Amino acid sequence: MSNTTTGMLGGVALGFAAAFGGFTAFLLVGVLGTLGYLLGRWADGDIGPSDFLRRGGQR
Repeated sequence: MSNTTTGMLGGVALGFAAAFGGFTAFLLVGVLGTLGYLLGRWADGDIGPSDFLRRGGQR
């Protein structure tokens, strides 16, 4: 299992542990799952901070 998958599953697990019930919990699990996925991709070396910090005119 890659770090990406582990991070995503960890984020989902934290979301379920943090909140039970309703639409708010659904959103929280989605946000934490996405955060875990991105942190896992970063740990795998697939993405870095510069991927998110580009200026509009540069490519």
